Amino acid sequence: MIKYLKTVHVFICAILITLSAAAQEHPSLILTKEGVEKIRAELGSVPLFDASLKKLKAEIDAEIALGIDTPIPKDYSGGYTHVRHKRNMIVMQQAGVLYQILDDEKYAKYVKDMLMQYEGIYKTLPLHPKTRSYARGKLFWQCLNDSNWLVYVSQAYDCVYNYLSAAERKKLEKNLFRPFADHISVDSPQFYQRVHNHSTWGNAAVGMIGLVMNDKELIDRALYGIPDLEMDKTAKDDDGGFINKEGKAGFLANIEEPFSPDGYYNEGPYYQRYAMYPFLIFAEGLHNVKPELKIFEYKDGVLLKSINALLNLSDADGDFFPLNDGQKGMSYYNDALVTAVDISYYFGNQDPGLLSIAEKQNKVLLDDSGLAVALGVKNGKAKPFDKKSINLSDGPNGKQGGVGILRSDDLELVFKYAAQGSSHGHYDKLSYSFYENGNEVLQDYGLARFVNIEQKGGGNYLKENKTWAKQTIAHNTLVQNEKSHYQGKFDIGSKHHPNLYLFDDSNADVQIVSAIETNAYPGTKMHRTMAIIKDDAFEKPFMLDILSVKSDSTNQYDLPFYFMGQVLNTNFEYEVPKTLEPLGSDNGYQHLWSEGCGSTTEENTKLSWLDKGKFYTLTSATSKEDELRFVRIGANDPLFNLRREAGFIIRRKDTQNTLFVSAIEAHGSYSPVSESAVNSNSSISALKIVLDTADYTAISITTVKGTTKLFIIANTNASKEATHTLKINDKNYEWSGSYYFK
Repeated sequence: MIKYLKTVHVFICAILITLSAAAQEHPSLILTKEGVEKIRAELGSVPLFDASLKKLKAEIDAEIALGIDTPIPKDYSGGYTHVRHKRNMIVMQQAGVLYQILDDEKYAKYVKDMLMQYEGIYKTLPLHPKTRSYARGKLFWQCLNDSNWLVYVSQAYDCVYNYLSAAERKKLEKNLFRPFADHISVDSPQFYQRVHNHSTWGNAAVGMIGLVMNDKELIDRALYGIPDLEMDKTAKDDDGGFINKEGKAGFLANIEEPFSPDGYYNEGPYYQRYAMYPFLIFAEGLHNVKPELKIFEYKDGVLLKSINALLNLSDADGDFFPLNDGQKGMSYYNDALVTAVDISYYFGNQDPGLLSIAEKQNKVLLDDSGLAVALGVKNGKAKPFDKKSINLSDGPNGKQGGVGILRSDDLELVFKYAAQGSSHGHYDKLSYSFYENGNEVLQDYGLARFVNIEQKGGGNYLKENKTWAKQTIAHNTLVQNEKSHYQGKFDIGSKHHPNLYLFDDSNADVQIVSAIETNAYPGTKMHRTMAIIKDDAFEKPFMLDILSVKSDSTNQYDLPFYFMGQVLNTNFEYEVPKTLEPLGSDNGYQHLWSEGCGSTTEENTKLSWLDKGKFYTLTSATSKEDELRFVRIGANDPLFNLRREAGFIIRRKDTQNTLFVSAIEAHGSYSPVSESAVNSNSSISALKIVLDTADYTAISITTVKGTTKLFIIANTNASKEATHTLKINDKNYEWSGSYYFK
């Protein structure tokens, strides 16, 4: 009798589960039943949507004609099996969408056939044979890529759910989807149970297949992490970052912790772009299936805010600033940003500026959000996305530094005073990069990696990422005693961050950002103030850089300038060695060739260069004791993993307290067609430190025409309401606010 009652209980539970699953409509993740009807009704009348659909149909038809290949995994990134499985996941998702929109069963059959092939191989797959990752996948060498696969394939499964029989669905869920979700989560907690872009993909993957399967356990595991799991708080990943030091995990924690209230993502824009797809796609699925969660309102709507922040972290061409580990050239033309723009427009406040970016992207998602964007473009609602100066705070509460971007005409200054940035962070406190019309004037090197190029380390991070790209000397910021900030140790760097002193963009002619760092080198305080100043005496705005260093010991200070272009001339003599030697032996110095060394008897050092038809001049306040060094990246790099780019270093030895002051001008142009050079010379004849005290620093800038301007920064009171009276050379200066310029 007891056995009979148990059988009945199991049977009833099975019926309830089946009824519950049946009650959920499909598709319901990204596409919805109602949305599909609207899309079908608009087909042929919305040009941008129709063009996106036509292009996708041609691509998928070509894939179907090639047949299905699900090879046994064996390769790293860039290898055939890796690329094929990656392509399969995207093709399945897209074929599922085409099935829903076009109601053509050939696409559903294609998805079904491929899923059944994966079901056939997955149940016997061991761990991937490549052992490099701290969390190995099965289809791919790392769980991260397995999670990518499941995020996409969940959408495909949702689209063909009703095409499949109940027996086929049971087979797929038992042998493929449930084991797949378990492997990237409970079987790989070091990957899943953390706050990181990796785990965001894992959470989204488990959650999205859970939504399709109506599996509450998987959905809860996605939102809140693996319950009752104790992790080693000292364990680290392949990049040196803590896996779970704080004990937080799950999708909601991955929204709460990495994003600041302004929407800045602590790993930087490159990885924010990478993480935005799972963040937004899973959020859209939650919105459609679990609207009671109000996911787009979570943490004051930070997911939608983050898209605006990310777009503002791009240059005039749409390329993201390569802060931390960032690949140059990644831009808002990436498919993840098509997703971000469309979802932000649809679920946000229908910002017409987003429509102008969608026009540039020239494609939309084939879902409700993409249709809304395409209709907005069709109806002429697009307006330019206006990038202005902006200060983005860092940290979950906005109290861990940030990134300040000053924009004036075609010039952009990116000042990084952010926290460490998880395991992808660089040791580059108070560093900056400078752009003109999308071109680098002074660069941030970015990462050392050839993503998905198998010949270069399997497409993975190269050792030079740690030995060069992350090191302080690889950035335009101060290096003390040839050591990196925080000793180049994540354990130390993750405990500290600079603090904002001042951000003021209220005056379009004088925009300022200023921050203080006291922990990069114990006993040393760095206070850097950077301004973009527009003045009639100059053809274009110029940048003023004031870096104050106060220390309780005597040190050697190096301040690099990684300029892009061809040296034109200098006002100092230097010697070029007959044999190149590295500048140092460690902390990145081993990768710099010493190409020239000199000094000056002048009060100013000047260096001019030409790049992409534009002239630039660096003017620095220096002394005869300063060493002036030309360097080039590439020493101790026999595999040519690093770009052979130039730099200039001002070295100040045996110094305790000092002030570095420089101005950078963008001026003139050169045409190789007319062979004419216009305004190729600097407009600055003298840059002088006229006062430097604990409370005030005053810099005079004299032009070649004899006009002199004075810039004064209040070093201890940044209040806009504060009034100041200061006497310099028997002349009184009075002003309100943090600075004076006249």
